[in-house]
Amino acid sequence: MTPNEIKAALGSGLLSFPVTHFDGNGAFQQDSYQKHIDWLAGFDAPVLFAAGGTGEFFSLTPSEIPTIVQAAKESAGKTAIVSGCGYGTEMAVEIAQSVQKVGADGILLLPHYLIDAPQEGLFEHVKKVCQSVDFGVMVYNRDNAVLQPDTLARLCDECPNLIGFKDGTGDIGLVRQITAKMGDRLMYLGGMPTAELFAEAYLGAGFTTYSSAVFNFVPALANKFYNALRAGDRATCEEILKGFFYPFMDLRSRRKGYAVSAIKAGVRLVGFDAGTVRSPLSDLTPEEEQILQQIIDANPV
Repeated sequence: MTPNEIKAALGSGLLSFPVTHFDGNGAFQQDSYQKHIDWLAGFDAPVLFAAGGTGEFFSLTPSEIPTIVQAAKESAGKTAIVSGCGYGTEMAVEIAQSVQKVGADGILLLPHYLIDAPQEGLFEHVKKVCQSVDFGVMVYNRDNAVLQPDTLARLCDECPNLIGFKDGTGDIGLVRQITAKMGDRLMYLGGMPTAELFAEAYLGAGFTTYSSAVFNFVPALANKFYNALRAGDRATCEEILKGFFYPFMDLRSRRKGYAVSAIKAGVRLVGFDAGTVRSPLSDLTPEEEQILQQIIDANPV
């Protein structure tokens, strides 16, 4: 896809980040992963993000990422595939170029590794990555990589293929400044953990969509919530929040890293052999998996 085509696709519906499947030895398990991708592609997600945050990007080697992206492309049909990308500038450039070669439709640039950086440094980092590839780039605003409105505007001037902005800060004041300043130059994507909990606030700030982690294992329910949100059906949104998302939030909040681990457990519970998470994350306990199963069973669509 061209940058403008992936921008349009990103803004056309609910998005999700598939988990990365591992076998018993912790290696990428392609067959199960592709079956899962094929299943997800049937639920109206215009774009899936391979090797993203929920896909344990932080636990993958750079050489694994294009393999995972290529596997996703092979099984996603018409669904576009955006790859995770990140770390320091030179490594991010290498990852971006490697996934472009295997057919990715764009990248989501996750925060760089470890160190805080000034706005000028963030500007140079994003600029170099954007200018190293031809496809569309989204930036992920969170943690040690929070771009201010003026920096983002400069980047859009310098990088025509910078087409998207994902926010994980929860700072509605900042993101409203950004949407007011940048207008339709960017596509805006909500990216808080369990984004449905914040979706109404982000919709009011000019964000038309978000990435749903639970789409990994309850895609029909995730779509039902998204459609109700866009239709202004607050009663349905509140029903799903109280019946599914708030109990899920309680489970997810029990331990650090469960924002990923609980999603992977859900994928296993609905019948896909996704394997366990890689360290430094930890899997849910058997008792917690039973709680998650009860939450799933209590919310049929």
